[in-house]
Amino acid sequence: MVTPGDDRQSVPSALLKYLDSKDQMGYRSANEFLTPEEVLLRYTGGPKTGVFSDGSCEGNPGPGGWGIVWVEDDRIVEEKKGTDPSTTNNRMELAALIAAYQMLPKDSRITVYSDSQLCVKTVNEWAAGWEKRGWRRKSGPIANLELVRELYALANAHTGVSLEWIRAHDGSRWNEYADALASAYMHG
Repeated sequence: MVTPGDDRQSVPSALLKYLDSKDQMGYRSANEFLTPEEVLLRYTGGPKTGVFSDGSCEGNPGPGGWGIVWVEDDRIVEEKKGTDPSTTNNRMELAALIAAYQMLPKDSRITVYSDSQLCVKTVNEWAAGWEKRGWRRKSGPIANLELVRELYALANAHTGVSLEWIRAHDGSRWNEYADALASAYMHG
C-alpha cells in the first residue's frame, strides 16, 4: 500500500518545481486534478487519522467517481474508488460515504470526513426527522432517497464513528487524496 514520505528530499527537484509552480498560493484550484502520488508530495496538513471520502462528477449529470482513504497516524490502512458512467455529484458523495462506512468494522471509533456539507447535514441533522415522517421532507421529496436511507442505516450501525465536514481544496492531505481517487476516472 502507498505510504507517504516524511520529506521531499527524495523527489527530483524538477518535479517539485513543477508542482510548486502549479500551486503558487499553497493550495490547488478546484478544477486542477492531481494524482494520489502528487497529493502526497504536495500536502502535509490536516487530520492524520480518519476516513476521508469524496465524490466527483464531470457535468451534472455526467460521468463520475468516488474515492475513500482510511488513514491511521498518517499511513494508509485501506483505500477504494469507484465510478459511474452517468451520475450526479451528490450521488457520488453519498456513494463515497456508504463505501467508507462499509469499510469500517461496526465497533470502530474513528471520524469519517466529507467535504459535502449537504451529506454531513443529511446524516447528522435531517435524516432522523425524515425517517420519523416516513422518509418525507416537509418541503417535498428527498433526492437520492435510496442512498440516503442506506447511508443513514450504516451511520446508525456504527455508533462509535462520527461524521464531520472538512473544507474542500484547502490543502488537507487526506481529503485531497480522496479527491484524487474520486477524480481518477478522468485520467483514464
